[in-house]
Amino acid sequence: MKNPYVNGLIHTLENTEFYIGTDKKCADYDEGIDRLVDIFTKHKKKQSQLFFVGNGGSSAIASHMTADFMKNGGMNTYSLYDNAVTTCMGNDYGYEYIFSRPLEFLAREDDLLVAISSSGNSANIINAIETAKAKKAETITFTGFCTDNKAKMLGDLNVYVPSFQYGIVESLHNLILQQIVDLIMERDGVTL
Repeated sequence: MKNPYVNGLIHTLENTEFYIGTDKKCADYDEGIDRLVDIFTKHKKKQSQLFFVGNGGSSAIASHMTADFMKNGGMNTYSLYDNAVTTCMGNDYGYEYIFSRPLEFLAREDDLLVAISSSGNSANIINAIETAKAKKAETITFTGFCTDNKAKMLGDLNVYVPSFQYGIVESLHNLILQQIVDLIMERDGVTL
């Protein structure tokens, strides 16, 4: 392909990194995908609650994945994007707590938080991760930009897209999550 944008997207996908904790890097893309499928499968079997959070374009990905992992993946997803709840939390506690405050009430031990943030440094995302960890929920982060972003330093499994372009980072976060739910759906079928 001769299109430079698409070539850049493919190159970035090929260089996307998956970390177990902060320091153990997966050998390659396939190992990272396998680990993600294993984590989501574990939570599906346990009927854990899954929470997806993000801001801006990442919030659109989070909302989309909340629906897809429920409908196509057969998982117990929970949306934190109800307008009344979000604006209440922002008004009463501050925007940096719009996810962490509801998680204080809703998250349980062994639930799963998927935190999506291009920069990995948004205060409301970091607060959500810290709340999930305090509740002993598992966390997966999807980040980009700087390699030492805060979210990437906090997750149990961390997906890092090595780019400073929002469009590239968000597109690859969406693609990887879509691949995971599609693999689970192909394996398990869809229960209506």
